[in-house]
Amino acid sequence: MTEQFGTFDFGLDQGQEERAARLHRESLIVDVLFQGPVGYRAFDEEMNKELRALLEKTHDTMETFSRGLEAPIRRAMAGRLDAVKEHWDASGITCGNRQVEMSDERHVREWSFAFVQKQFDYFPWLIKALTAADIRRAHETGVHAGLVSSQVMLGPWRDLDALAWAHDAGLRMTQLTYNNMTSVGVGCTERTDAGLSAFGVASVKAMNELGIIVDTGHVGRKTTLDACDVSEAPVVASHTAAQGVFDHARGKSDEELRALAATGGIIGIVTVPFFLGAGPTVTINAMLDHIEYVADVAGVDHVAIGTDWPMQLPKWMLDDLLQPIFAETGFRPEDKLVATQELVGFDDYRDFPNITRGLVARGWSDEDIAKVLGLNFVRVMEAVCG
Repeated sequence: MTEQFGTFDFGLDQGQEERAARLHRESLIVDVLFQGPVGYRAFDEEMNKELRALLEKTHDTMETFSRGLEAPIRRAMAGRLDAVKEHWDASGITCGNRQVEMSDERHVREWSFAFVQKQFDYFPWLIKALTAADIRRAHETGVHAGLVSSQVMLGPWRDLDALAWAHDAGLRMTQLTYNNMTSVGVGCTERTDAGLSAFGVASVKAMNELGIIVDTGHVGRKTTLDACDVSEAPVVASHTAAQGVFDHARGKSDEELRALAATGGIIGIVTVPFFLGAGPTVTINAMLDHIEYVADVAGVDHVAIGTDWPMQLPKWMLDDLLQPIFAETGFRPEDKLVATQELVGFDDYRDFPNITRGLVARGWSDEDIAKVLGLNFVRVMEAVCG
């Protein structure tokens, strides 16, 4: 039997279903940070065999993990995997990020940007989103836009020239730090939070000047508040949740939500189950709870979507590779991350219409749904990047 996506039971009647389908079809939709566009279903026996062989040969968890993330894109560029475009089309997403590594090692940084650029060069249906106008053009012409972004600005080195180089290569959003403390500032799972360093302040100012969106998704409370205080442009949390709904280190406090909104920024809500609620079974209704909470606290003009999940890798890679990588990237045992856990109602990017359907079920207006789906982020990008 063919699997059905975007069909979570919200109890919608026929009229509501038709309205949700129209809204999803007509809206400009941005996933501010996603891992897709494909999920684990795109990995066939041959791909799994190749990845298992690589792990057995190298015993390098991180390399195999990275190769797994690249595998569907590389296959698609070789003309051997139609799912990349098909799943992106089916999701309805206009724009999703294309992630690069802002490594201190120049060759790693350049290789990462080259791989992303190759996607824009190869896929006729994918354009680089350098400005808000590019996202609008993608929506109007029926193609997709890729926002070049990074989850870490820089490591221990202090090199703002690298930031300028990255902007020239297309970078338009970068996170200040990822969980841990760096020369820029402090992440959300560190034992203490000293806020932005002097170099971090200089980094935020440089990002403002260059036109790069300041992202605080994995950033600690004091560092987030400092970024909002220092920045002269909107600051975002690309993929997070509300601690007022579920108290998790990866969420944002009410104080942070209001501070981000005061800059004109947005808060993107994840579909990561263990950041949204407790227990082994968390549904998409939990994500919608976070959306509504942030709308109440920060205002509907400051809510967006940054799914960050489901990770596109097959289940064995999530269990064998991602689970131990969590600890290496700063997550703690008390954060209770289970790499193979699924959000019921969002187990695939083709489930994206469930977000629209859920907001319709909760009585949201067409105007407010369109803001959350993409218009709020486009407004921020226009303010920062043009």
